[in-house]
Amino acid sequence: MKKDILKLIDENAASFSKGQRQIANYIKEHYDKAAYMTAAKLGAEVGVSESTVVRFVMEFGFEGYPEFRRELMALIRSKLTAVQRVEVTNNLIGDGDVLDKILNADIEKIKRTLDGIDRQAFDAAVRAIVDAKTVYIMGMRSSSYLAGFLNYSFRIISDNVRLIQTTSGSDTFEQMMSVSENDAFIAISFPRYSKSIARGVEFAKSMGADVIAITDSENAPIASYADQLLVAQSDMASFADSLVAPMAVINALIVAVARECGDRFSERLHRLESVWDEYNVYDKTHN
Repeated sequence: MKKDILKLIDENAASFSKGQRQIANYIKEHYDKAAYMTAAKLGAEVGVSESTVVRFVMEFGFEGYPEFRRELMALIRSKLTAVQRVEVTNNLIGDGDVLDKILNADIEKIKRTLDGIDRQAFDAAVRAIVDAKTVYIMGMRSSSYLAGFLNYSFRIISDNVRLIQTTSGSDTFEQMMSVSENDAFIAISFPRYSKSIARGVEFAKSMGADVIAITDSENAPIASYADQLLVAQSDMASFADSLVAPMAVINALIVAVARECGDRFSERLHRLESVWDEYNVYDKTHN
C-alpha cells in the first residue's frame, strides 16, 4: 500500500532527532525539489549525512531511498499546480536535449509498467470485456483522450461500446443509468485526478458492473473500486503528464480483446472494409 509521506512526518514529528527534524522540515517545505534529489544531495542540503537520510526514510517502512523518492514523486503530481509543474520540469531538463530526455523517460516508464503490471488482472479484464453485454468507458480531462481512443478502437470490434461523455455531473449519471452486473466499466484516471470520475466508478460498482481501472497507482482514487486494476506508469512532462505507458497498455488491451473475439471480429472487419471501399473512406491513390 502506498504511504502518505507528509502525513507520516506529521504523525511522527515528536520522536524525531535534530537531524531528522531538519530532513522532515525540508521535505515538507520543498517536496517538489526533494523528490528529485539523491539521498546524498538531500543530506548535503539540510546538513546531515547520507546515511542519516536513508535511515530516516527506512523508519517509515520504505525498503530504501529509491522507493521513498518514487512515492514523493507521486505525491507532487497530485499536489503541484500547473505553474509549479512547469518550474519543476524546466529545472530538471535545464539546458539539456528536451527530445532526448522526454523520450528516454517515456521508454523507462514503459519498462517499469511492463515489469509491474498484474498479468492476471490484464487477462481477467480482457475476459470481462469480451463477455460483457455492454462496455462502458469513462475518462476525464487528459484521460478523456485515452478513453476516446479506446472507444474508437473497441467500436471497430463491437457495437456494444458506450463512451461516457463527461460534459456535466448530472448528465454523466444519466448516461450510466442502465449499467448492470452484465456490463464491464472501464475507468481511466491519471493525475491530477478528477473527483467526478471516482463518483462515476463508485456508481458503476454499486450497480454490479465489472470495474476495470487503468491508473497510475494502487492508491489512486478509482483503484479501490476495481475488480481488475491495471497500473501504468506516468509522470510529469511539464504542465501535462506523459501518458505513453497508459496508451501502450490500452493498445495491448485492444489487441487482446480483438484476438479473443476471433472469427466474430474477422467477419465484422471484412464487412467494414467493404463499406469503407464502397464509400471511399480511405485514400488508396498513394502507396
